[in-house]
Amino acid sequence: MTDRKTRLAVILITSLFFLWGFALNLNPILIPHLKKACQLSDFQSALIDSASYIAYFLIALPAGLFMKKYGYKAGIAFGLLLFATGSFLFYPASEMRHFGFFLFALFVIASGLTMLETAANPYITVLGDPDSATQRLNFAQSFNGLAAFLAPLMGGKFILSGKTLSEAEHQAMSPDQLNAYLNEEAASVQIPFILIGLVVLFVAVMIWRTSLPEIKEEEEVIDQKPGGSIWGEKNLILGTTAQFFYVGAQVCISSFFIRFADHVAGIDEKTAAYLLSGALLAFMIGRFIGTYLMRFVAPPRLLAIYSVANIVLLVMAVLTDGMFSVYALVGVEFFMSIMFPTIFALSIRGLGEKTKIGSSLVIMSIVGGAFFPVIMGQVSDISSIQTAYIVPAVCFLVVLYFAIRNSSVKSVTLSTSH
Repeated sequence: MTDRKTRLAVILITSLFFLWGFALNLNPILIPHLKKACQLSDFQSALIDSASYIAYFLIALPAGLFMKKYGYKAGIAFGLLLFATGSFLFYPASEMRHFGFFLFALFVIASGLTMLETAANPYITVLGDPDSATQRLNFAQSFNGLAAFLAPLMGGKFILSGKTLSEAEHQAMSPDQLNAYLNEEAASVQIPFILIGLVVLFVAVMIWRTSLPEIKEEEEVIDQKPGGSIWGEKNLILGTTAQFFYVGAQVCISSFFIRFADHVAGIDEKTAAYLLSGALLAFMIGRFIGTYLMRFVAPPRLLAIYSVANIVLLVMAVLTDGMFSVYALVGVEFFMSIMFPTIFALSIRGLGEKTKIGSSLVIMSIVGGAFFPVIMGQVSDISSIQTAYIVPAVCFLVVLYFAIRNSSVKSVTLSTSH
C-alpha cells in the first residue's frame, strides 16, 4: 500500500472506533426516552442495554468465524451494513411505537458493532509501521472516547424533548391527547437514526472501495497436555468474572444517570444529558491520566484504589441528595476509566499460547452489560433509582478482589478498551 492509501485506511478504520462508541453511548439517552414514549418500567427500559450487550455474547464467535472464512474487510463491510440496517429500523419501530421492535433494531445494530470491534483492533495495528502499532491503537481508541462524550450531547439535543408529564398532567389528558404526545416523543428518533444509518452506509462503501491488507493469522495451537485446559487458568477465570461485573457496573452507571439526576436533584432530561456528556468526558480524561499514573503506581494497586474510590462515591450517591449525589456519579465515571483495559491485561497475562482464547473469554464477559442493568431496573421499580445504585457498588467489590489477588504484578501493557 502507498502512504496515501495507508493514511486513508487508517482514517477509515479509526472511524469505526468512533461509530461503535457513538452507538453504544446513545443507550443512556434511549433508556429514559423510550421509557417515556413506550410507557415502560425501569426494569423494561433496562432491556435496551440487554438487547445491545447480549449481541456481543451471541455474535462474537460467529463474527470471528465469518471473518476467518471471508476476511476482515468483508466482516467490516457486513458489520456496517448490519449497523445501518438496525438504524433504519428505528423508523418503523417509532411509527408503530412498539418496544419489541426497538429492541430488535438495537440487537441488529449491536450485532454489527460486534463485528466492527472484532476486526478494528487487529486491523489498526497492521496498517503502517509495526513499531508504532501501539500508538495507532491508542490514537484510534481516543476517538472511541470522543464519541462517548458526543453521543449524549447530540442525543440530548436532538432526541430528548425535555417534556416529561407529571402524574397530574398525565391524568388530565384525554386518550387521544396522550396518544399524540407519545407518538411525538417516539418520532424524535427517526431523523437522527436515519442520518446515522446514511453515515454508516457511506463508510461501508468507502471501506469496500479502499484497498486494505488482509490479516494472516497463524493457526492456534491447542495445548493438550494434562492440566493444560484454559479452565485451569484461575486468574483468567477470575479476571473474566471481574470484567463481567465491571462492564455491568459501567453500563449501570451511565444508563440510569438521567433518571438518577431527575430523582435526586430535579434536573430536567436535557440538562442531565449534558451532565452525562461531561461525565463521559471525565471518563476519557481519566483514561489518559490513569495510563500516565501507571508509570509510578503498579496497575493492580491503581485498580484497587480506583475500585475503593468508586464504592465510596456510590455509597455517597445513594445516601445523599442534590447535586452532590450527581457529582459523585461523575467521579465514578472518572475512576472507571482504566478498569476495562487493566482487567483485560491482568487477565491474559502469562497465558502464552492460550492468549487468543483467553482474550476471547474476557471479551465475551462484556455480556455483563446485558445482565446487571436489568437487576438495577428491578431494584429501582421495587424501591427507587437512587437505592438501585447499590448494584454497581457491589460489582466494584468483585473488581477490588481481583485487583488484590494480582497485587504482585508490577506492570502490564494496556492494549484494548471498550
